[in-house]
Amino acid sequence: MNIRFYNARILPMEKADATVIEGELWVENGRIAYLGDPGKTEKPAFDREIDCRGNLLLPGFKNAHTHSAMTFLRSFADDKPLHNWLHEDVFPMEAHLTGDDIYALTKLAVLEYLSGGTTAAFDMYYHVDRIAECARDTGFRFVICGAANDYGGTAESTRRDYEALNAFDPLVSCRLGFHAEYTTNESLLKDLAALAEELKAPVFTHLAETRAEVDDCVNRTGMSPIAYLDSLGMFRYGGGGFHMVHLLDGDLEIIKKRGLYVCTNPSSNVKLSSGVAPVETYYREGVPVAIGTDGPASNNCLDMFREMFLVTGLQKLTVGADAADPVKVLHSACSVGANMMGLDDCDCLAVGKQADIVMLDMHMPNMQPINSVAKNVVYSGSKANVALTMVAGRILYERGRYTFDVDPEAVYAKANEIITRIRIMEGR
Repeated sequence: MNIRFYNARILPMEKADATVIEGELWVENGRIAYLGDPGKTEKPAFDREIDCRGNLLLPGFKNAHTHSAMTFLRSFADDKPLHNWLHEDVFPMEAHLTGDDIYALTKLAVLEYLSGGTTAAFDMYYHVDRIAECARDTGFRFVICGAANDYGGTAESTRRDYEALNAFDPLVSCRLGFHAEYTTNESLLKDLAALAEELKAPVFTHLAETRAEVDDCVNRTGMSPIAYLDSLGMFRYGGGGFHMVHLLDGDLEIIKKRGLYVCTNPSSNVKLSSGVAPVETYYREGVPVAIGTDGPASNNCLDMFREMFLVTGLQKLTVGADAADPVKVLHSACSVGANMMGLDDCDCLAVGKQADIVMLDMHMPNMQPINSVAKNVVYSGSKANVALTMVAGRILYERGRYTFDVDPEAVYAKANEIITRIRIMEGR
């Protein structure tokens, strides 16, 4: 479908730059065909022309770390530190999930992503074939991260998933990964590092999330989790860590040497009392920072607006009022996350890039007056401002309505059916 957006404010986000273009953006065959001055006269035939009325077009948000199907545990597993939360609530409940459950629960997350302007998610969970099917059926973009650990998965199964998912559908891709150092034995870690060496591929994992995790690794190995994994050759071809809250001496040097990405997840880290990641240090040292929500069991919502505000707000609280410039934070949410996920053709609004676009309604009280478009998005923006979400040139959400074949009420009913069944099975 060829679509013309006109009378638009456009924030390309090719870099951490708040410069706004006023003009038009054309989408042809799923990609951006033109962006700029409305004076260009040779226009192709459009299937639809949208008068933006001064509303803002920017790259869709990239949720760079999440566990989408954990929607079933929203507001169930709460008010505990990470270790207790995992072992007392999450792991026992997850043991009852089927592939059909994960498909349905992921679809619920997709509805939430789209209504919040998110166009891609870096998802780590189980039954990855069903997550891929959900992406294909909804039109949403998923990058699936390997999750091997002592509870399931091997280097060989990781390879099979990697090959199958990267060939499944243009909306689906896969990155090597494992759950965490503290849930994965050394033999499996060495096998995964060897796989990364063979494929010359980056590796991603939960990393340095809590002080207890770091202390335990030091007691067992004499090294921080980052140093230990690097000693196994895990990051020879890059990759990154989700959370990266607690660093020890030497960790930052490894991060920079290996070109690792950091994905910060402030809502989850605050709620689980894990700490505040040193995001301003990462920015100052040139470390690429992406933003994710983590799963809806530890957040409890999938809202990138809240994450952006907390990224900058918590740095100001812990470092100083000038920390975590909001333009950098917006760039992290829209663009750096895309690069971390391997979605380099979805990272900004430019000719030839994938048309993964969100339109924000500026004709709302929280967006007026417009002294700074970028700062309005980070400091005062909300999901209520999301007027339209487009993935690969296809409008999937517009003004409160989903445009693909889905009955939201049926999705909600299925999610409630799943959690009710599992609660009965667990006697909770």
